[in-house]
Amino acid sequence: MKVYLDNAATTPLDPEVIKAMLPVLNDGYGNPSSIHTWGREARSMIEHARKTVAGLLNCAPGEIFFTSGGTEANNMALRCSVQDLGIRHVISSPIEHHAVLNTLEEMEKRGLISLTLMPPDARGHIDLQQLEDELKAKQHTLVSLMHANNELGNLHPVQEIGQLCKAHGALFHSDTVQTMGHFPMDLQQWHADFLSAGAHKFHGPKGVGFIYISSRVKIEPFITGGSQERNMRGGTENIYGIIGMAKALELSYRKMDAESRYIKGLREYMAGKLRDEIPGLAFNTDLEEESLYTILNVSFPPCDFAEMLLFNLDIEGIAASGGSACSSGSDVGSHVLTGVKADPARPAVRFSFSKFNTREEIDFTVDKLKEMFLVKA
Repeated sequence: MKVYLDNAATTPLDPEVIKAMLPVLNDGYGNPSSIHTWGREARSMIEHARKTVAGLLNCAPGEIFFTSGGTEANNMALRCSVQDLGIRHVISSPIEHHAVLNTLEEMEKRGLISLTLMPPDARGHIDLQQLEDELKAKQHTLVSLMHANNELGNLHPVQEIGQLCKAHGALFHSDTVQTMGHFPMDLQQWHADFLSAGAHKFHGPKGVGFIYISSRVKIEPFITGGSQERNMRGGTENIYGIIGMAKALELSYRKMDAESRYIKGLREYMAGKLRDEIPGLAFNTDLEEESLYTILNVSFPPCDFAEMLLFNLDIEGIAASGGSACSSGSDVGSHVLTGVKADPARPAVRFSFSKFNTREEIDFTVDKLKEMFLVKA
């Protein structure tokens, strides 16, 4: 059996998304910037997709800009805030995705910003009182906190954070790459100035995403060289990717209630079986509070085959992750687990689920893990 439990790294394309993209791949090859019929048809498709995304998020189409993915969107929000909006202080956390953390650290090293990284608790949550104290202490501040951590699945209270930022005159950016398409988002209630998303996390294609930029803020183009995206991002648009992303987001909203219940049920089922079958394990994911239901980060008992655990799973046909997929193959431990002071002697595995997973796959995975720990430990 082949079992794919690494959906936080990327999700398989939904068949309906492929169906929506194929006509564009075959016939929608016009350049959207051209004024002839082919170009106008391509432009019309892009603008229809923009309206679809904006309608689902309850924002204006003019606040949605298409990008190559979440990493570009994060960089655009952070760098343009500093370059164009006078941001000199950024508040974030040490367990953000590297697309945020490395960008902020690089700008701090160049003397462009002062950076405050608020330490999270053992479940990855930040102290809102500390956040408010930091906001009171400095002006020209941007807060950048992800909606859900990509390794642990803990959720930040984005509406409360947005309200705090608004009250203290700070800007707010949230990386929603992991949560887009999995939770309803009403941006009229969030008080966010920037928001980042990538299509391949919600069964859309790779290489495409978007950034929400509130009409309250005005920034200069991030990529120059053309007037695309209303002069905000030079470069010919990825038409079929944009169409696929809009379709994927539309499908996720249409079926969100049923699919979220199903996926959460899979996570609870796996957590229960693991507790029963493997003594001494624990969970880095906060299962007591609301968290991203697609992620279960498991802390296994210390063992002499810890470094081989993911490899052994792969041999059995099971895909999972030891942390952020963007660090796979690196000999550096997870900065997220280090940030929450997880026990380094205990191997951690992130299992992440989608609507395409089944209980039979969970049973197979737990059986293989039980064999490894009871036979090899």
